[in-house]
Amino acid sequence: MSKKIAILGIHTDIGKTVTAAIMTEALHADYWKPLQAGDLDNSDRIKVKRWITNKYSVIHPEAIKLLMPASPHTAAAAENCVFDFKKFQIPKTENTLLIETAGGIFSPIDDKNTMLDFVQYFQWPVVLVSRNYLGSINHTLLCLNVLKQRGVKVLALIVNGKRNESSESFIKNYSNIEHIMYIKELATLDKEIVQDEAIHFRTQWERIGGIE
Repeated sequence: MSKKIAILGIHTDIGKTVTAAIMTEALHADYWKPLQAGDLDNSDRIKVKRWITNKYSVIHPEAIKLLMPASPHTAAAAENCVFDFKKFQIPKTENTLLIETAGGIFSPIDDKNTMLDFVQYFQWPVVLVSRNYLGSINHTLLCLNVLKQRGVKVLALIVNGKRNESSESFIKNYSNIEHIMYIKELATLDKEIVQDEAIHFRTQWERIGGIE
């Protein structure tokens, strides 16, 4: 049975897809984003596939594709799309499977459940993607706290973008998060950049004893 890791974010547009691409390349993992709402011609799945160079990773199709660029529950209602995430067919693979969620941890997956409910139901360990901005300490600590309350295992906090050692130190000391990893600020993205960043990520992952 393959390992499964969910990629959660403290906010929308926080860098989950960039993180997913780098992790996919670094770990030779498979990638799956169950729900895509809008931007179907340049979806996150398409972006990750475009950025990956290794021959081992499989980029799996979405379970649900919605036309409206909105929260999944809003787009699904507008398009009369009814689904039950508990019945999603999880891709079968011998590789580690990375599962990218949409939005933040409390973003709705349907009209009654959140991305956190989705991840908790399947009991997947997670990496939480954060970014340094005014208010990010609050958002990051709130997310880490609720993940702990829900019994969701956090493998690492991944800080995406510019460093702020003061903020990161406070988060680490206050939350007792064991592992913090870093992805540098990237002005552009292409195969070569993802490949280069994947080398650095792999080193960090091995250092913290990350699962394969």
